Amino acid sequence: MGLTRREQVLRALLGAAAASGLTTLILILVEATNVLLPADIKFGIVFDAGSSHTSLFVYQWPADKENDTGVVSQALACQVKGPGISSYTSDPAQAGESLKGCLEEALALIPKAQHQETPMFLGATAGMRLLSQKNSSQARDIFAAVTQFLSQSPVDFRGAELLAGQDEGALGWITINYVLGMLYSFSGEWIRPPEGMLVGALDMGGASTQITFVPGGPILDGNTQTTLRLYGLDHSVYTHSYLCFGRDQMLNRLLAGLVQSSPAPLVRHPCYHSGYQGTLSLASLYASPCVHTTAPLNLTRNLTVEGTGNPRACVSAIRDLFDFLSCEGRADCAFNGVYQPPVRGQFYVEASSPGQDRWLRDYCASGLYILTLLLEGYRFSEDTWPNIEFRKQAGGTDIGWTLGYMLNLTNMIPAEAPAQWRAESYSIWVAGVVFTVLTLVAILGAAAVQLFWPQD
Repeated sequence: MGLTRREQVLRALLGAAAASGLTTLILILVEATNVLLPADIKFGIVFDAGSSHTSLFVYQWPADKENDTGVVSQALACQVKGPGISSYTSDPAQAGESLKGCLEEALALIPKAQHQETPMFLGATAGMRLLSQKNSSQARDIFAAVTQFLSQSPVDFRGAELLAGQDEGALGWITINYVLGMLYSFSGEWIRPPEGMLVGALDMGGASTQITFVPGGPILDGNTQTTLRLYGLDHSVYTHSYLCFGRDQMLNRLLAGLVQSSPAPLVRHPCYHSGYQGTLSLASLYASPCVHTTAPLNLTRNLTVEGTGNPRACVSAIRDLFDFLSCEGRADCAFNGVYQPPVRGQFYVEASSPGQDRWLRDYCASGLYILTLLLEGYRFSEDTWPNIEFRKQAGGTDIGWTLGYMLNLTNMIPAEAPAQWRAESYSIWVAGVVFTVLTLVAILGAAAVQLFWPQD
């Protein structure tokens, strides 16, 4: 006996549903490919505790890193109110409390769900290096107070520590080369520029100054060599930090030298502009470990300083701060007997202008000191001088050691594998939708035949 009309229609609809469904399944399984979802963003916080002030920086980078180093960008810069943490010797707890305002800004920027996984670090530079030399107990108390305060925050505080001068210079070198695209660039694929294009870094802080660059030949003094691994490559750089040769300590040493040569209560300062007159405490001048001249017997008295505006005498007094004789006749020596290969390539100097009247008296001394340091100290010549650029920022990022530190730190933060998902091309997706609809129509048709078509 043959099939009835109802059975023929039902069988045809069920067959169509099966064929359409099978086609849809094949399209999904055979034509699907793996696609990468956008990477999550990670954050890091770095406090730069300098000699005259503290700054906070928030950096961000994608979770899937390029050759084990995160592609880092600056998300926030905040200047802490008040002086550097080394100034809080009489009240160490205030050193920690002073960081509160900037820390709150950083926490507001970073999603709350990521606070616990966000690393935070505080690095202290030459100001605390000097305090550690002068009074190690006071330095420990300040570090303890800062650590106690920051440990209470919801982020992953990694500790507060004293950065060595060599590390400060090397990390600053990383920063400037990174923001200028000298460590990597992207043009459809990651490209690493030739090492000859790497630039040098010059940094003038309040208590120290650093020079870092890749020399044209081997580095003969291992104490001045640092090897850095970034974006899958090793870089060997020359770096040296001169403690007590930062701007503020230079001014103290300069004035102390003038006091030494003029024991009278009135000191004539050739670097101060004519017409300037001011008083200061002798005790505060000789409190710095950088001032090595013999202090007057009576430190309780005040000193009157009068400006004479004599550039020639100013340069002469500044040159007395250096020991150039120890490097005389040596091509690989800077000053004070310190080894340095000849400078090479482009250099960037971190520079800032206070823009306040109280600094006006020091502009002449600061400018002539920088000229003396660069030309006679670091031995830049007429040929290499045009290679120097003075910058506060580059590529929208502050120049300093903190970004270099965060780049170095991301080498230690485990990378996350990029999230993957199954996806089809647009044409395959459209075909899949069409066959899915046909499958549903066939199934619904079969159900309707079963329910509403009377049996013969």
